[in-house]
Amino acid sequence: MLISANVIKESGIQFGTSGARGLVTQFSADVCAAFTHAFIESMVKNFTFKQVAIAIDNRPSSPEMAQACTKALQQLGLEAIYYGVVPTPALAYVAMKDNIPCIMVTGSHIPFDRNGLKFYRPDGEISKADERAILHATAVFETVTDLPSLVVNNKAAIQYIERYTSLFDSEMLAGKRIGIYEHSSAGRDLYTPLFEALGAEVIALERSDEFVPIDTEAVADVDIERALQWSQQYGFDMIFSTDGDGDRPLVADEQGNWLRGDILGLLCADAMNIEALAVPVSCNTVIEGCNLFNHVSRTKIGSPYVIAEFENLTKSYSSIAGFEANGGFLLGSDVEINGRLIKALPTRDAVLPALILLSATKQKLISSLVNNLPQRFTFSDRIQNFATEKSIAILARAKQQPDVFLQQLELNDSKVEDIDETDGLRITLNCGDIIHFRSSGNAPELRCYAESSNYNTAKIIVESVLLKLNSEYL
Repeated sequence: MLISANVIKESGIQFGTSGARGLVTQFSADVCAAFTHAFIESMVKNFTFKQVAIAIDNRPSSPEMAQACTKALQQLGLEAIYYGVVPTPALAYVAMKDNIPCIMVTGSHIPFDRNGLKFYRPDGEISKADERAILHATAVFETVTDLPSLVVNNKAAIQYIERYTSLFDSEMLAGKRIGIYEHSSAGRDLYTPLFEALGAEVIALERSDEFVPIDTEAVADVDIERALQWSQQYGFDMIFSTDGDGDRPLVADEQGNWLRGDILGLLCADAMNIEALAVPVSCNTVIEGCNLFNHVSRTKIGSPYVIAEFENLTKSYSSIAGFEANGGFLLGSDVEINGRLIKALPTRDAVLPALILLSATKQKLISSLVNNLPQRFTFSDRIQNFATEKSIAILARAKQQPDVFLQQLELNDSKVEDIDETDGLRITLNCGDIIHFRSSGNAPELRCYAESSNYNTAKIIVESVLLKLNSEYL
């Protein structure tokens, strides 16, 4: 017999900012089963259920991991409902409606040699306290053998599409030409019928048989160039894409310029008349600078922190939402749109902000809405395969002597105006620019964000300091 806490500890897998993440080689059948048993042990203390929903992304390793989780549920006498390859928010939505827990097998945007597990309570995402309970659970189980075959239930895909087609008139997107950059997104089979059901002309782009690790916070140069070329070739009103599990949007305007996720979130929240926002500290300060919201709370990076802040906001405000720099939009309250009620979905979603933006630009260009905002620009990138221990050590020294750190980065003309240690190290310079470093919670990466009143300045800051850090700490 195996004990879940021991199996999980020996695997070396930990929770990051969005689920348990690790190398595929670490997610053996027994490790997947250990996480599943531990998750259920933590859930039965507060919820009663006989079913658990499961879905996967398009990674090669995901089906077998789902089989292992399903076997563990069978060991517990629970029925696993398998929804196949669907976006994470689609799985979360149907499970919350059915008041049952769910497990999403996904590594989101990280490379295909890694994977992960996301867990949802019947009432939404697990909290950081739930994560600790899972890691320390002492569930006892038998080693996993004879993995079961899985039969796909289409209900999650159908209900996710209906959530949005029921919100708008069937001709809402009539006359709009939308490009869907499909790659290997978990939602790629849902997006074309969804947009077409609202009247749009849809052109599918770049479907891939191999997993593509799209990072919506650090868009690859090849994807930047592709979007510009596609828009020129097809005359799109919008290009829509997502990360691997379909909870973070990647949206380009009519010219093929990708929008930053926090700018997309801001425009969406404004169009929905949201009163109060919870956003991570890494988001652009234009959110406060535009004076469109009654209140803005800043949190640590990761949807669990944003969701935790919703509880505070509901005490004073009736319409609340959150979004992240990576684009994921979280609806923290029921909201009325077009005289129709859309229910809260307090987990990252990619479709809602794209559709709301399109509805707000029936007679306008997306670029015009963006240009009407105060001009503050963010650029971000990361050093991949950069040991977490290195990142932590660098930031620890930087926090002790931030001015010396700036000199080491050859930012000799800059002085520290303010320091924010909410998550990593966020330095406001005396010129008004902002530079923010943090160790990724999902992969061995050091991330850097820069904000400035000039896009090229923000880009140059990130590229120069990451080049310097990479050369210094190879």
